[in-house]
Amino acid sequence: MTNVFPEGFLWGSATAAAQIEGAAHEGGKEDSIWDAYARVPGAVAGGDTPDRAVDHYHRMPEDVALMRSLGLQSYRFSTSWARVVPGGRTVNPVGLDFYSRLVDELLEADILPWLTLYHWDLPQALQEQGGWANRDTAARFVEYAEATYAALGDRVTHWTTFNEPFCSSLIAYAGGEHAPGLTDPRAGLAALHHQHLAHGLATSRLRELAAAEERDIRLGITLNLTNAVPNDPTDPVDLDAARRIDGLWNRMYVEPLLLGVYPADVLEDVREHDFGSLVHEGDLAAINQPIDFLGVNHYHDDNVSGHPLPADAAPGLRPTDKPGRSPFVGSEFVTTPSRGLPRTAMDWEVHPAGLTTLLVRLGQEYPNLPPLYVTENGAAYEDEVSEDGAIHDDERLAYVRAHVEAVGAAIDQGADVRGYFVWSLLDNFEWAWGYAKRFGIVRVDYDTFERTPKDSALWYAQHIAATSGVGSVGATAASA
Repeated sequence: MTNVFPEGFLWGSATAAAQIEGAAHEGGKEDSIWDAYARVPGAVAGGDTPDRAVDHYHRMPEDVALMRSLGLQSYRFSTSWARVVPGGRTVNPVGLDFYSRLVDELLEADILPWLTLYHWDLPQALQEQGGWANRDTAARFVEYAEATYAALGDRVTHWTTFNEPFCSSLIAYAGGEHAPGLTDPRAGLAALHHQHLAHGLATSRLRELAAAEERDIRLGITLNLTNAVPNDPTDPVDLDAARRIDGLWNRMYVEPLLLGVYPADVLEDVREHDFGSLVHEGDLAAINQPIDFLGVNHYHDDNVSGHPLPADAAPGLRPTDKPGRSPFVGSEFVTTPSRGLPRTAMDWEVHPAGLTTLLVRLGQEYPNLPPLYVTENGAAYEDEVSEDGAIHDDERLAYVRAHVEAVGAAIDQGADVRGYFVWSLLDNFEWAWGYAKRFGIVRVDYDTFERTPKDSALWYAQHIAATSGVGSVGATAASA
């Protein structure tokens, strides 16, 4: 199959501030919730912390030069709230200057800056006031967005409010797997709603600021979305498990943002937690702001069942897939039986066709859907440095190539997809997994911080070069 990507299709890569910057307490930065959480014994694999990460804060020009050498057309990065407004109190000019220099470096390299305001690093001082479970945090987020826009809005045109709010609300406040590591269902639901509210208020405010200055701006949000596939589509128990996962993972995010409503069946599922009292008059209208794009992060499908796994089933599930982990499904199980597909080092199934299915069905289910960008897609594998010093990451290369082809297939079927960002540019601090899982297309030596492009990066560079220009040819042709 030869995929033809539309004119102007954007090829890029992505990172997050907390995962790569390091300099955790330099330049005026104070603790984020991830700095604090990583110091909790047992919270992060190996006792790892993001204190040094991969030293991007000091090596930023070198990293931008690396992006340029790979031919990246866009770089999706996040600003650290804890660096820009340390402690959630006072704007830090030194922190903003770092991002200003990054933006200048990117523009000089002819790389489009794609900025994400929130990739999970809430100032710890705000968490001590309740964090996202506190409605006031939404107002503090708007102040942070205003400060960032004031410094960068003259050069940055693409703004994402939140990255994967599912992870920074339900998983962080109710599931206990991400900072701040709480297991309080009501706090998780409060965080979900208050992040939606923060998104809507910030989107409205940034659009107002841009209009006053007659600036071109693109505003959106990035969601991690899944296909909840019933293990047995004839089994009512499995069908209901798929409904519940689709509701919590997908529809509780997409529908308030695009339709201005929360899904009725999920509200019924969580009725014991009095979610309705969190939603004030006017909130849904504030949340339902027009957006210019929807970022889609996707790594795998979720094959789900409402039945317990057999006793001899291989465990190996990621934290968010643990049986019974969701506090919102009552006594019911939600498990993820194996379909016998290949798996990554995260033990996630490899199923590129699932990405095609997801992108196509979003357009079918939501007629008012804005243009889509695949803002994260990638895989962790156990990389080895060969005797020649190269990293022949054949599995990752095959994963990325197959998913690029899956995006092309979705476009062929009518999906309005306008860009693809591979995750991640660099090996980095992989949240609760510490430095044990490598997602980068560029290897980082965690002792010396030396960067080495892997074979997947070299393939991606060749692919971008081959698909540049009008009516670019896709992955199969590029690899021929």
